Amino acid sequence: MIIALIFIMLLFQFLSDGILMQPLNITNLILQNSYILVLAIGMVLVIITGHIDLSVGSVAAVIGAIAAILMVHMQVPVWLTLIICLLIGALIGAWQGFWIAYVGIPAFIVTLAGMLLFRGLTMVILEGQSIASLPQSFLNISSGFVPDLFGEAGGLHLTTILVGVLLSLLLIWSEWRLRAVQRKYGVQTVHMSWFIVKVALLIAVLNAFMFILASYEGIPNLLIILVLLIAAYTFITNRTVIGRHIYATGGNVKAAALSGIKTKRVTFMVFVNMGVLSALAGIIFASRLSAATPKAGNLFELDAIAACFIGGASATGGVGTVIGAIVGGLVMGVMNNGMSLIGISVDWQQAIKGLVLLIAVAFDFYIKNRSS
Repeated sequence: MIIALIFIMLLFQFLSDGILMQPLNITNLILQNSYILVLAIGMVLVIITGHIDLSVGSVAAVIGAIAAILMVHMQVPVWLTLIICLLIGALIGAWQGFWIAYVGIPAFIVTLAGMLLFRGLTMVILEGQSIASLPQSFLNISSGFVPDLFGEAGGLHLTTILVGVLLSLLLIWSEWRLRAVQRKYGVQTVHMSWFIVKVALLIAVLNAFMFILASYEGIPNLLIILVLLIAAYTFITNRTVIGRHIYATGGNVKAAALSGIKTKRVTFMVFVNMGVLSALAGIIFASRLSAATPKAGNLFELDAIAACFIGGASATGGVGTVIGAIVGGLVMGVMNNGMSLIGISVDWQQAIKGLVLLIAVAFDFYIKNRSS
């Protein structure tokens, strides 16, 4: 899918006469798709465990409404509002997780009910009207950028360039350390020349991306949030016990239970986590929109689910990665942006995205049936 993403970007770069890769558009791509990527991180864990969550868009909407009420009508400080909203998101996730994990009601039914329930609560809380005039510090979550500590040179954001250099050094160290560990334990590694080519290409792509950001306003605050979430959840899924338990539960829940894994607790915690990330997505969207609206979060769940399946998650559970979900989300985002740039109507955009999702899931089933 990374190759597919690169191909799609090159295609729309050509069709849009070079607009797609312009610094302003790349920044907008990050800002416009940030809340979907946050949801995709949580959704991929839900899908790995063999479930689905249809309520994330409605949860994001109701959290945005609550945040606006707290800040505008009740004058609650922004930092306290964020904490309260994330806690409410966790409670919502716990509510749904209880019915799914401990009562045994299918996640599709519980979250479908949640989608209707929280959409209705959003309408009730906002009384059918939007709330604007949100504090500037709240709006900076989605509209702010990392300040330039070293000034500008040649129109470039020097702090962003420096971050790119530091990340390049970290990448070199990480790849070299991984190669050393593999050789220590007798794992076959690629020839040194191919290793150097691989690292060089990764550094080139990384610094090209940072150069594009440096040509506009620098690193958006949302990109920092996304990178931290991706790093944290990649570590959790790959390097921790709970991560192994999530995969085991989705792969074969009966075998996992017989091996001593508390599968009900795992499922419960996955939905609590989904509630927290849905709340975060709602905060980001309200900040991006500069208002809380009754229609916020509409179809967010479908975009998040599509991102996971396009990124390689299996519809039957047990398979999927955080990085894959992010790549899938970027594929969807680039397609949306690219089709808008070349003038394809919203109706056709929906149809094309649906077709891409169907092809991705069909390919997953084809590979699984071929290997079995």
